[in-house]
Amino acid sequence: MTPSFFVIGLGLFIGIVLGWGFKTLPKERWQMVAAFPLEKLDQSQWRGMNLTWYGLLSANAYTFGVMMAVVLAASAGMPISVLVLLTILLLAVTIPASKIVARVVEKKKATLTIGGAVFTGVVTAPWIIMLVNATLGTAFKFHIPVAVMMACLSIGYTFGESLGRLACLSFGCCYGKPLGQCSRHIRKLFKHFNVVFTGDTKKVAYASGMAGEKMIPIQMITAVIYAISGLVGTFLFLRGFAGTALVETLAVTQIWRVVSEFFRADFRGQRKFSIYQIMALAAIAYTIALLAFFPDPEMSVSLDNGFKALWHPGMILFFQGIWIVSFLHSGRSSVTASKISFHVVKENI
Repeated sequence: MTPSFFVIGLGLFIGIVLGWGFKTLPKERWQMVAAFPLEKLDQSQWRGMNLTWYGLLSANAYTFGVMMAVVLAASAGMPISVLVLLTILLLAVTIPASKIVARVVEKKKATLTIGGAVFTGVVTAPWIIMLVNATLGTAFKFHIPVAVMMACLSIGYTFGESLGRLACLSFGCCYGKPLGQCSRHIRKLFKHFNVVFTGDTKKVAYASGMAGEKMIPIQMITAVIYAISGLVGTFLFLRGFAGTALVETLAVTQIWRVVSEFFRADFRGQRKFSIYQIMALAAIAYTIALLAFFPDPEMSVSLDNGFKALWHPGMILFFQGIWIVSFLHSGRSSVTASKISFHVVKENI
């Protein structure tokens, strides 16, 4: 398959998914995907645990991002077993970091932050790759180019972040400012392109009381920008420009993170220029400095090798495991609860 055909097909798929999400997920119906009983409260009711569309969509995004990173890395000739190891090590760092950083910055224990997880991943990933090269690489005679692997990870993150904005639309978080609080020019710009959340249990409602208001659709804008950046990065990578793909995806995503926060209304810490914005700029500077020590190597790319890795039985089980862990991590709601009752439908007996 040619790089152009692959990128076009990928773009069509992501466009369809995003289009569905933009239209559907802000509605009240699309916050809870399921609830199951935990303990009985009285003769007719149980206390329930809510499972959210946020968790399901986040798990989808995590898994898709990992799949893209694996396909690209395998296309560049990296061993499948090493890719699995690197993925596990990075997820072991970034998934807990999404809660830890949010707790430090926002002082809330039931909040997640992708920005903090990304910064942690960018800082630690080169060292994890070098550690694997120095240990297993020396023992088994392989070497993972840092710049190439970082490019795969950055592209995978960009796609995952794009699809992950759908989770924010479902939960009503990471929301933009209401148009009523914006300047005349901003109101005019978003007069016909805005988002309205419904439902008292969405974060936009219980945290800011803005359910039902027209708001800047910052999640949708972010999803589109990141999707385009990921497609451009994928094309550059498949053409052999791994370093350029790394800088392109990381610069676009982190610069937009800095800009977009000026249009957001959710709490991002006490500072006017938030810690997350500082992290985003630091990640760009860190990556550019990194490329000075690990220059972009020449490489040959074969998508056929990437697809073979994708459909390996062991990799399919690995992706399923990532999805399950991600869903269990982010899908169990700790800020909402439910009461469940059961009864017999006598007409159907």
